[in-house]
Amino acid sequence: MIWETVRLALLALRRNKLRSALTMLGIVIGVAAVIAMVTVGQGSSRSVTASIESLGTNVLSLRPGTRGFGPTGSQSARPFTLRDAEALADLSVIARVSPTISSGQTVVAGGENLATSITGATSGYLEVGGWTVVSGRGFNSVEDRSGASVCIIGDSIRQTLFRNTDPVGQQMRVGNITCEVIGLLQAKGAGTFGQDQDDVVLMPIRTVQRRLVGSDDVNSISLALVTEVSATRGAREIEALMRDRRRITAGEENDFNIMDRAQIAQVLTGINSVLTGMLSSVAAVSLLVGGIGIMNIMLVSVTERTREIGIRLAIGAEGRQVLTQFLVEAVVLSLVGGIIGVIVGLALAFGASVFMAIPFAPQVYVVILAFGFSALIGVIFGYFPARKAARLDPIDALRHE
Repeated sequence: MIWETVRLALLALRRNKLRSALTMLGIVIGVAAVIAMVTVGQGSSRSVTASIESLGTNVLSLRPGTRGFGPTGSQSARPFTLRDAEALADLSVIARVSPTISSGQTVVAGGENLATSITGATSGYLEVGGWTVVSGRGFNSVEDRSGASVCIIGDSIRQTLFRNTDPVGQQMRVGNITCEVIGLLQAKGAGTFGQDQDDVVLMPIRTVQRRLVGSDDVNSISLALVTEVSATRGAREIEALMRDRRRITAGEENDFNIMDRAQIAQVLTGINSVLTGMLSSVAAVSLLVGGIGIMNIMLVSVTERTREIGIRLAIGAEGRQVLTQFLVEAVVLSLVGGIIGVIVGLALAFGASVFMAIPFAPQVYVVILAFGFSALIGVIFGYFPARKAARLDPIDALRHE
């Protein structure tokens, strides 16, 4: 009996193909939008997490100034020095220390040139930042202390200045000094905010201080904690030492700030999740609109087929059979729309992932939830027109024109 009811429902839908297709469109758009939004949101979250992790795990960043938000931004303070970095390295909670300083310069090799930022760092920078040298080597202790004219470059610099040749051992001019390329970094790709992480040139920090910047300032210090030390404990000991070195008395605010990269990742992921949830909620409204469309079309169908319903009731069909037929028609519209919506949503999410260069991260539970919700909408919004059809009086129905 149920198969006969399904067959009659499909036959009725095929008689009005265009109307059935337009009715399903609301469900298709709703399901596709929800799946696409959630999938892209999950991919963005994974991209943010991976980008933060690429900067190094269990790492704290120390910068001068008071971290702030809004129009005031951060308050400036006197910079750090290499002696601050050396003092931090003596703490038992610190595994590696990497003081850095930056300088905007033009780099030239052969007939190519590029404006970029030069990062002065020590040999610990690669380990703290999670960098891998794929060709050549990193700085050694002698080059750190002497301020040698050597450099390590990222893959974007290699592609621009050296094309497909191996840059290791070649000469490159940075500003007004010439340096030898001793290493090539493994490509990392785009960062959290879309910046090119491979657009990097590393030089010994003393080289940058003496020959490019002309000062002993240190812009920031990255600190890799000992494995078993928590970020909270590490930050506490670092704060105590720096307050002492910078002669900050009790009751005075710090003129430096300590950032935990893991916390940054959590905040960014949380913001991304909230935005994804809001957009998905807006997209889910399309499912509700699609359900209203199904109810409207089914009510029209009941009116158009009143005589047919009257004949069926008159020759012995029961009210529940009529109700089941119209309910099945509504559910079929929702299910077919849900299937198409799932396919379209995953296709849109995949295209967006490729375009935005983020991971394609479909969630099975989201697909099942969206598909199940579309079926539920068919049942809920299809029930009322089906009940109206089942309650028609056979005599009145046969008189209907």
